[in-house]
Amino acid sequence: MADTPLNASPVSKASHAFASTLQSFQTASGKTGKLYSLPSLAEQFPMVKRLPVSIRIVLESVLRNCDGKKVTAEHVEQLANWVPQAERSAEIPFVVSRVVLQDFTGVPLLADLAAMRSVAARLGRNPKAIEPLVPVDLVVDHSIMVDYFGTKDSMDLNMKLEFQRNRERYEFMKWGMQAFDTFGVVPPGFGIVHQVNLEFLARGVHRTQDDVYYPDTLVGTDSHTTMINGIGVVGWGVGGIEAEAAMLGQPVYFLTPDVVGMELTGKLREGVTATDLVLRVTETLRREKVVGKFVEFFGEGTRTLALPDRATIGNMAPEYGATMGFFPVDEKTIDYFRGTGRLDAEIEAFEAYFRAQGLFGVAAAGEIDYSHVVKLDLDDVRPSLAGPKRPQDRIELGDVARQFSSLFSKPNAENGFNQPAGMLGTRHLVRHTDDGRPDAVPAAPPTPMGAERSVVEMESNRPTLAMAHEQGGEVASASVPAAHAAAQGLTVGNGDVLIAAITSCTNTSNPSVLLAAGLLAKKAVEAGLGVQPHIKTSLAPGSRIVTEYLTQTGLLPYLQQLGFDLVGYGCTTCIGNSGDLTAELNDAINKSDLVCAAVLSGNRNFEARIHPNIKANFLGSPPLVVAYALAGTVMRDLTTEPLGKGKDGQDVFLRDIWPGSDEIHALMKFAMNAEAFRANYAKVKTEPGQLWENIHGVAGNTYNWPLSTYIAEPPFFNDFAMEMKAPTASGTGENGQNNEFSVQGARIMALFGDSITTDHISPAGSIKGSSPAGLWLQAHGVQKADFNSYGSRRGNHDVMMRGTFANVRIKNLMIPAGKDGSREEGGVTLYHPGHRTPESVIEKMPIYDAAMKYMAEGTPTVIFAGEEYGTGSSRDWAAKGTQLLGIKAVVARSFERIHRSNLVGMGVLPLQFMPGESWQTLKLIGSEVVDVIPHPELKPQSEARLVITRADGTRQEVTVILRVDTPIEVDYYRNGGILPYVLRQLLAA
Repeated sequence: MADTPLNASPVSKASHAFASTLQSFQTASGKTGKLYSLPSLAEQFPMVKRLPVSIRIVLESVLRNCDGKKVTAEHVEQLANWVPQAERSAEIPFVVSRVVLQDFTGVPLLADLAAMRSVAARLGRNPKAIEPLVPVDLVVDHSIMVDYFGTKDSMDLNMKLEFQRNRERYEFMKWGMQAFDTFGVVPPGFGIVHQVNLEFLARGVHRTQDDVYYPDTLVGTDSHTTMINGIGVVGWGVGGIEAEAAMLGQPVYFLTPDVVGMELTGKLREGVTATDLVLRVTETLRREKVVGKFVEFFGEGTRTLALPDRATIGNMAPEYGATMGFFPVDEKTIDYFRGTGRLDAEIEAFEAYFRAQGLFGVAAAGEIDYSHVVKLDLDDVRPSLAGPKRPQDRIELGDVARQFSSLFSKPNAENGFNQPAGMLGTRHLVRHTDDGRPDAVPAAPPTPMGAERSVVEMESNRPTLAMAHEQGGEVASASVPAAHAAAQGLTVGNGDVLIAAITSCTNTSNPSVLLAAGLLAKKAVEAGLGVQPHIKTSLAPGSRIVTEYLTQTGLLPYLQQLGFDLVGYGCTTCIGNSGDLTAELNDAINKSDLVCAAVLSGNRNFEARIHPNIKANFLGSPPLVVAYALAGTVMRDLTTEPLGKGKDGQDVFLRDIWPGSDEIHALMKFAMNAEAFRANYAKVKTEPGQLWENIHGVAGNTYNWPLSTYIAEPPFFNDFAMEMKAPTASGTGENGQNNEFSVQGARIMALFGDSITTDHISPAGSIKGSSPAGLWLQAHGVQKADFNSYGSRRGNHDVMMRGTFANVRIKNLMIPAGKDGSREEGGVTLYHPGHRTPESVIEKMPIYDAAMKYMAEGTPTVIFAGEEYGTGSSRDWAAKGTQLLGIKAVVARSFERIHRSNLVGMGVLPLQFMPGESWQTLKLIGSEVVDVIPHPELKPQSEARLVITRADGTRQEVTVILRVDTPIEVDYYRNGGILPYVLRQLLAA
């Protein structure tokens, strides 16, 4: 853990205009402190009293950090006079209290910091000038994979593999821990970043050295940082690019937001879980179009929700599109802090501070002015899943089978699978070798409690059978025991569940749903139900505390008997670290083009994210994950059809084994044990584990950049100079209307449809041997078995730029459709040589190869896309890779908030079509040449022009909106990106 936030020292002297707001407050025990008083500010600006709580917390930061330079009196006045329905044009400079990172995004961020220090050293400056000015905590949680499962030693075996694969990355982290004073690491095996943040890192309030208290606020490099909103902390996910600026003293700049109030009334029904609620909230708010807005919960129903339920809703803010899903601090927040082991003095200061600021308590209807109010009666919520491709597509439990059957034959444009309706009942015989396992697969250790399960090591995260064959035919993954397969004649068909994962993130902060899963497992085992051994089951809690209370309640053995053994503490199935299926299952899926299913308790189910061969992915509560594992298919209506046959041959229905709320409540005392929390997190520094202790990094203030395929000095500071160079127009356009920001003579790299996610742009999963990244690794002596994943190699730009647009499911629509209307998948494009030579030979090749050819000849490129471009994880390499491929602009119908910001931060222009327009209405086919002519002063959100020259010489001009949204983003772009901008400021100081 980084140095405690209580010792942080942000700016604490306000400008003279608001000096009177610095006042004293007192805790219940009589201790005193100082704060910048919002009630005092309200004497000058009466509307402050009716501002949303989330806006007031941001206002406190603006007030406290008002130095007349980065934060001015005008900023304070603008925000204090926030109007619910005003047009938004003013930007807020928000100085956060701390920054939290996960390792996939944290390692490249650390690499950027190390590169900045190298630049400083080369320029003869002090490298220590590059130092985080606020505490930074990196939680290592994204690197573990579900290679082993179904046995008691699965987690130990998975962690050993994790450390083998990631040793170079972990050595680099160890260097960072000793090089930077305010950079701390929570080692692997403690939990997922969001739950560690909730249970440990968040301290409620911070204190400067001169006793000024201020609320905990943060940004994080995971989009689901918003889980922290459940305890009244203002914070959200940003890309590593923006987080880096925040930790180096830059405010987080954002447009003054609308705040949507969500009024919750009533109470959840018996049998309805927090997961069911969050899926309903996600569906409702996505329909209300809250993208880029704050959502704040209030009303009597909000007060009934336990804090973990609130955190579950906050976690899903990226799925409903909001910047935050915020819950104010109240008595339940204090109870949670007490139950999770915070110190009495901390809790006392926390409560006293929020009461003194008038920020304590959940508001009733009419007490706060919101931009818009959305209402939801909790009594209307029903058990549900979401999917099979998007988290906002909620399906009530009784409709899941019917909806799957309907989508099976619907076109892809309607989220369907485009399969012939008559093939729905197709089943494929899974073939085995004589001994029931693929060749070269080691035998598995015995499974506890006699369950018929087998598990073996996977050497790397292989996505398809084709890749497995390419890697020598040694497919190591879970296999079906020979006797079982022979006895049952195992077949798989459409709708079969092949992955059932109680996985980290959304639900693992919530003991009610985890205890419910354990109780349901207990009742299922007692009734004689079991899970088919070919279903890949896993339990990946967000915290060690979960295992402790499942053990204390006696429920863990029942989950284990159904195959839900502990596989690790970290982000697994939800980000694609699910490990592979057996060769036989992959073969069956591919040969019969089966639409099989995964059911997981996560928050993301985008196409190809969970496993490339599993097309239908459903989000649901942990008990429903267990239920669908028992049923083995999503083609069964669990509300009316049995899960299976019990011991006596009688049908067992879900209603027979569903736990009651009284049963769950009786066990809740085991989940909130303050001493257990304190003892667990004390081990972060004292007992991090032998595997971590055996990792040794280099010493020194600057990194020596040893030869590595994991960590390399990034090229973003090549040719860096303290004097900013003015940008020059790209290409050799002929329009005569260009300015210094114009992009001239650009070729089209890709034409994409809607919902291109950051997973499509920069995949985190496996590296195919025949891909540009795979070929580069092999050329540098890396064996295919040691490829690891794109996510683990984000510290090496040579791998990541070759992996940009390399998702196996991405579709570049400039590639002509086949005779059957199908589209080729994978990151390929049509390369058009020369600037304006349509008669030249056109070649199909990987996007990376085309990018290198275009860059070699000095031709800029652009991308066209549809709605929600860049949705998904806050993945900075989706922008970094785009920039390194020479792509100068992305033109889309709409952008996800973080990715748009990251594009600007890397010097790529985001441009948005006018309503009703798209690349389809322009009838683009990919052979056109494009000129981009923005406002000559790059005015925020101004109109820009696209001049399109077709192969026959005809030209068309169209107006688009420049999505450089704020003045500070203009400065970033002028400097060549946010990283050179910050580096110039730090070295100048």
